[in-house]
Amino acid sequence: MHDDLLARAKAWLAEDPDPDTREELAALLDAHDLPGLTDRFSGTLEFGTAGLRGELGAGPRRMNRAVVIRAAAGLAAYLKRNGTPHGDAPDAGLVVIGYDARHKSADFARDTAAVMTGAGLRAALLPRPLPTPVLAFAIRHLGAVAGVEVTASHNPPRDNGYKVYLGDGSQIVPPADAGIAAEIDAIAALADVPRPDSGWEVLDDSVLDAYLARTDAVLAPGSPRTARTVYTAMHGVGKDTLLAAFARAGFPEPVLVAEQAEPDPDFPTVAFPNPEEPGAMDLAFATAREADPDLVIANDPDADRCAAAVKDGDAWRMLRGDEVGALLAAHLVGRGVSGTFAESIVSSSLLGRIAAAAGLGYEETLTGFKWIARVEGLRYGYEEALGYCVDPEGVRDKDGITAALLLTELASRLKSEGRTLLDLLDDLAVEHGLHATDQLSVRVEDLSVIADAMRRLRERPPVRLAGLDVRGAEDLTRGTDRLPPTDGLRYTMDGARVIVRPSGTEPKLKCYLEVVVPVTGRDGLGQARERAAALLAALKKDVAEAAGL
Repeated sequence: MHDDLLARAKAWLAEDPDPDTREELAALLDAHDLPGLTDRFSGTLEFGTAGLRGELGAGPRRMNRAVVIRAAAGLAAYLKRNGTPHGDAPDAGLVVIGYDARHKSADFARDTAAVMTGAGLRAALLPRPLPTPVLAFAIRHLGAVAGVEVTASHNPPRDNGYKVYLGDGSQIVPPADAGIAAEIDAIAALADVPRPDSGWEVLDDSVLDAYLARTDAVLAPGSPRTARTVYTAMHGVGKDTLLAAFARAGFPEPVLVAEQAEPDPDFPTVAFPNPEEPGAMDLAFATAREADPDLVIANDPDADRCAAAVKDGDAWRMLRGDEVGALLAAHLVGRGVSGTFAESIVSSSLLGRIAAAAGLGYEETLTGFKWIARVEGLRYGYEEALGYCVDPEGVRDKDGITAALLLTELASRLKSEGRTLLDLLDDLAVEHGLHATDQLSVRVEDLSVIADAMRRLRERPPVRLAGLDVRGAEDLTRGTDRLPPTDGLRYTMDGARVIVRPSGTEPKLKCYLEVVVPVTGRDGLGQARERAAALLAALKKDVAEAAGL
């Protein structure tokens, strides 16, 4: 067994094109570090509907140039085998490639361009690290057959990823993921993958200019543009694009969180570069205490998510993703939009009530914008993890830049009325009931903890949670009449709901909690909030106990 492990590691070392990972692997071999080698060579980084995502390093279970070259070659083979919708021959297809500012992102993007070119496809690289929504826009704008974004979004600094889109501008879903994975598995050796040194196009700023021009469609002509903002890019790539979009729209220039404004792949000021994580917004709040804006806005590092915070009394508080999702929906309804509103099943049911009251279509999907973006007639989609699609004709994915524009327009309109985002949330609670959400999120080192928790819940499903009878317990691996199968569990009670699922992108078990408490006028809001907070705390405790966490 050890001999086989060493042989596989030496074979990998012989064809690894990256001096950094060759040095890492050679050191492991020299030290006869069997645990380190086993960790890197026991299986492969799995290609799925999120593409690839994992820790940087040597071997098939890490993100590295050898893994990316194989993934690109598999994608190219899949595109050629299945034809390309924008050309008469398989080699007529254009693949556009974007990347963030993480470690190795530019290398992975160039490798992808070389592989596509070597396969007889046309490849175009975005001109520099740019927000993921610019890549999603570029696919449709340029008529590409596919797109690749090299990013690990808000994962820790040691990670990177590889996200694949097809020609409709939305992320891949089954069976395309399995088809691409099969083609990747068929790549025998890197020497079999042609990788010329040139032949691809590096795009100029015209594609970014077109994206910025498209942001005009997000805002209502003549709407107020007065709200003042503090903005953090969270050490990512959002700053320049967001500032250009805000300037184009005529908003006051955002005050930057200087310590986090420029791209830095080490994310030195945060434990995790995710606005939802504890402490990630501390510097933004410190800047807000000095600048006294109307709104604090944050993007995650690839700027496809948008977080917001508002002043609540003397303190700044983060709005939950579900709160922002409801606010944007209410704003669009107020503007008289038509079409379908959509959200993932783990997001607040408030969106359905807003849509129904406005006479609009409403759909629930599985988690992820790869599903939300495919809803027929989509006008607006969101999910609680800070993702919002406010212009599906422009970007068929979540977009933290246009979401920030729309939220700032709403804050400006309310400001002109002497009101705030919190006032509008109160209005929604009075009209539809107080929809309060929370999440129990457990990060693990050992993935078996997640598997054990899911198995425990399946074998002994809870019958009462937070003192409420569980009236429905669904194992979503079986699918429903409206949803394809997924690894998840859903429990419904009168006025409450819990969904438990493993994260698709991080080593986490996530439990999504929602309670709905009736509100008797604005005077009853305080009591409703107390009731909701008590129910959510009890749900969190009981779910953790049931899952053995």
